[in-house]
Amino acid sequence: MIAVSPSTALAGLLARRGVHYGWVVAAVTFLTMLVTAGAVGAPGVLILPLQREFGWDTASIASALAIRLVLFGLMGPFAAALMNRYGPRRIVLCALSLIVAGLAGSLAMTRLWHLILLWGIVVGVGTGLTALVLGATVATRWFSHRRGLVVGLLTASSATGQLVVLPALAALTEAFGWRAAVMTICALLGLTALAVLALMRDRPEDLGLLPYGEARAAAAPTGPAVGALAALGEAARTRVFWVLVSTFFICGASTNGLIQTHFIPLCADYGLRPVQAASVLAGMGVFDFVGTVTSGWLSDRYDNRWLLFWYYGLRGLSLLCLPFSDFSFAGLSVFAVFYGLDWIATVPPTVKLAAQRFGAARANVVFGWVFAGHQLGAASAAYGAGLSRTELQSYLPAFFFAGALCLVAAALILTLAPPRKDGVAAALPAAG
Repeated sequence: MIAVSPSTALAGLLARRGVHYGWVVAAVTFLTMLVTAGAVGAPGVLILPLQREFGWDTASIASALAIRLVLFGLMGPFAAALMNRYGPRRIVLCALSLIVAGLAGSLAMTRLWHLILLWGIVVGVGTGLTALVLGATVATRWFSHRRGLVVGLLTASSATGQLVVLPALAALTEAFGWRAAVMTICALLGLTALAVLALMRDRPEDLGLLPYGEARAAAAPTGPAVGALAALGEAARTRVFWVLVSTFFICGASTNGLIQTHFIPLCADYGLRPVQAASVLAGMGVFDFVGTVTSGWLSDRYDNRWLLFWYYGLRGLSLLCLPFSDFSFAGLSVFAVFYGLDWIATVPPTVKLAAQRFGAARANVVFGWVFAGHQLGAASAAYGAGLSRTELQSYLPAFFFAGALCLVAAALILTLAPPRKDGVAAALPAAG
């Protein structure tokens, strides 16, 4: 008797009910990005407990987190190319194994270099393999129709996952210590790996299906390093690429590098308990989900340059105003609504601009390089804010600087040429 895999059996069951298996793959991808993003965001809860146990200063801990953010971004284009070659399922399983190994190993760490190796390098590489390019790859392979909706949902899951798990982790840390929080994340990652193993498939053709909506031939795979580096070489000759990288650098510096990493310690400086501060971040995650999905809808209908102008401008104003708040739970809740709607709403318009300029065939790899710029900005802010707290005894200079950078990004994005009436961006001169 021939054994039938769970995915094959479920695909047949869903087909009889008129449901495409692509939605199952999208749901598993949503879960994967949500949980791994939670692993990315967890250190924001753990900075203070590590300081108390090991005596490490904020700048030293932030250096490990900055390395993690750099690798989280730099792995993006190579992850996209590896998925094109070997399929998302294998790459995701490898990524989850790396993240669990790094987090589990940290339970026994005693030296700062252990933190840098495990949380910085191992977890950074693992989470980088499941960055936003995973969602772009799955949406492109499994969906010809509703692709924009799927990209928006998966993008929102990545950002939201970094925030919504924080209250539970903060409560666990406060009640049982930081190791209990880390073990909880490892358990969630293990359950996610089982779901990927049972239900994730690389392509619709693996199940005898066509992409949702219409038939289209699969692109021929290329070598991982060649695909990633060739896309970079082509994109780097254009001015639009460097504008997107620069603005996304600022995006990273003003979101997960600053708020996600240092918001809880910042609130602690003003007497707010970690669980309350984490709840504010969770509220941002809820509103971020709404804002990002709405941004995807808007990006199909309006000039993406002007959308980004407003996103960066409003984010900059909110960061500049935050230090003047009273840091009460009520006041921060208002900030959570305003800032949360704009947390990662910049992604759909940025992806759309990249696809318009560089074409669908290489859009995920080129966006991987743009996303690398995002994470370089995040790493700079993570370390810079930690250094500000250590040397100046205050986070506020970092928040003022990030707010000002957002206003620069708002102006810079308008230097791009407007799209033509057919929706394709006008050709731009080569860089240099």
